[in-house]
Amino acid sequence: CSWASWQVTGKVPVIRVVRKRKAIDLEQKLAIVRQYEGGQTVSFMAYHLGLSKSTICTILKDSDRIREAAKGSAPMKSTIITKKRTGLIHDMEKLLVLWMEDQIQKCMPLSLKMIQAKACSLFEDLKKTNFSASHGWVNHFKNHAKFHNVKVSEEAASADSKAAETFIEELDKLVKEENYLPEQIFNVDEKKLPDHTYIHKEAKTGFKAFKDRLTVLLGGNVFGYKLKPILIYHSENPRAFKNISKATLPVHYHTNKKPWMTLALFEDWFMNCFISEVKAYFLEILLILDNAPDHPQHLNDLHPNVKVVFLPPNTTTILQPLDQGATAAFKAYYLCSTFAKAIAATE
Repeated sequence: CSWASWQVTGKVPVIRVVRKRKAIDLEQKLAIVRQYEGGQTVSFMAYHLGLSKSTICTILKDSDRIREAAKGSAPMKSTIITKKRTGLIHDMEKLLVLWMEDQIQKCMPLSLKMIQAKACSLFEDLKKTNFSASHGWVNHFKNHAKFHNVKVSEEAASADSKAAETFIEELDKLVKEENYLPEQIFNVDEKKLPDHTYIHKEAKTGFKAFKDRLTVLLGGNVFGYKLKPILIYHSENPRAFKNISKATLPVHYHTNKKPWMTLALFEDWFMNCFISEVKAYFLEILLILDNAPDHPQHLNDLHPNVKVVFLPPNTTTILQPLDQGATAAFKAYYLCSTFAKAIAATE
């Protein structure tokens, strides 16, 4: 009721305070149960935790389920206590969680097809029955296993495996006919950094994700020789380079308004960086590239001793040599180094 209506009716307006809904995870619920068993009263806990008495009482009534969930495999930060699942699918999912955690720790990419194939394989090992790892099952599994932030790529599902097999046969034939040695076969690929911006969940309010990005071109040969990387950034003279000569950097530094590779930048790298770096070591060079739009198709016409082979369309996810662990290892080292510097700056 408004002030005017109170004057007319003579009734005191009632102000209702709406309590903000608060999520309580398993760890907090278990602490409340233990405090009550230790002698704390419901009123005392409700006052100090900012919860209603009815909420505390509901948690105490559910103490048996809370203890069971804590003893089981339920995450302590989970706010929902689900019914304990049993059976072959549950056993398979526990093994699948371990496998996925191992793949994530190794920074290996996970595709929908890989997860589905591994799930079917594990289920068949447990019992020879029919099991279809559908898209719905994958989504449900990710939710209850708390893999919300795991990026699952569907590119591999649409990759052209037949074209990939044909290309491998043709490449093998070319290497044998031209007698290319491992030292003569090179591959390069661009990667954007960083992949994600990390903000603590408690510090999200009032902060925006840092959107600064850069592109690096990594490459090397089959023998293990690493090319000097190219780094593309939007600023020609960043503050971090104050009193530092770009010639002394361990990368070829280039600038672009949008920090990504272009046809002109790639051709410039090919002629002025790549050729000059490899010609001192090898006479004939085979360079394998993906079919990205920033890779000029006329590279074969630029130098007589360098043959460029492009991967077929829709095969990069299964054929790109650098994607078989090399790029993942680089990103892992980059992330560790970035966090180490961030921690050092705050100490």
